[in-house]
Amino acid sequence: MTDDKTAVAAELVGVTRVYPARAGHAPVHALGPLDLKLHRGEFFSVVGPSGCGKSTLLDVLSGLAPPTEGKAFFEGRPLNDTVPDGIGVVFQEDASFPWLTVFDNVAFGLRRKGMEAGEVRRRVDYAINFMGLKAFATAYPAQLSGGMRQRVCIARTLVMEPRLILLDEPFGALDQQTRLLMGDELLRLWRETGATVMLITHALDEANLLSDRIGVMSARPGIFIDVVETGWSRDRDSTLAADARFGLVSNRLWSMLRSESMRAMGQQTGERAAEAAE
Repeated sequence: MTDDKTAVAAELVGVTRVYPARAGHAPVHALGPLDLKLHRGEFFSVVGPSGCGKSTLLDVLSGLAPPTEGKAFFEGRPLNDTVPDGIGVVFQEDASFPWLTVFDNVAFGLRRKGMEAGEVRRRVDYAINFMGLKAFATAYPAQLSGGMRQRVCIARTLVMEPRLILLDEPFGALDQQTRLLMGDELLRLWRETGATVMLITHALDEANLLSDRIGVMSARPGIFIDVVETGWSRDRDSTLAADARFGLVSNRLWSMLRSESMRAMGQQTGERAAEAAE
């Protein structure tokens, strides 16, 4: 499948998200108002300071959290409070089941849907092979490295054949070299499936390497202060990091984020001081 920039995979219109007051604390305006269109087949990353609402944005786009105001759509249909068929989510935390083998972890969602056993095997075999896990199909998560466990989580999403893949810092716990190699795997998955991908990350170089577009968020409440088009070819890989233009894009991202990160740190310091005074 090739990307179609005239088609919209998902859209947010005037979205805000406010967490209600709890235990004597004021409500938290986490996100928005913001608008976003994810084009079908593109790779879109989101960067921003800690606490700016990046994960909240992903929750709204996945259907896990309704907007306080505004509307969220997937393929033209309003999102409700459950993740619809066609959307796959991969989180930073290792979500593999330690008591299941790699094969059974990857097959878990398909079996819950009641899929026929032959189709389960076909899809799982393909996903395991694609993610380079064939030799570990009967291994348990405790026998795998952190990067391999994340491959299991991605494979478990891949078998569901999602058209929109949402990733919340899936490589955050990995070292820099492993992150680059996992980025290559992620780009290969994106090209192979033709899915639309949105990645949440703190790593500017990771966003730069992987993305067609990068949304830069402000300190809380998070809004988009810029959307950067990288201009990279679809067949890119981690060798792109040696390109002089790569540094220019990363510098542009940091120049926008530096002041927002300082503002976010000030917010957090003020909140901690207010809690201590109570």
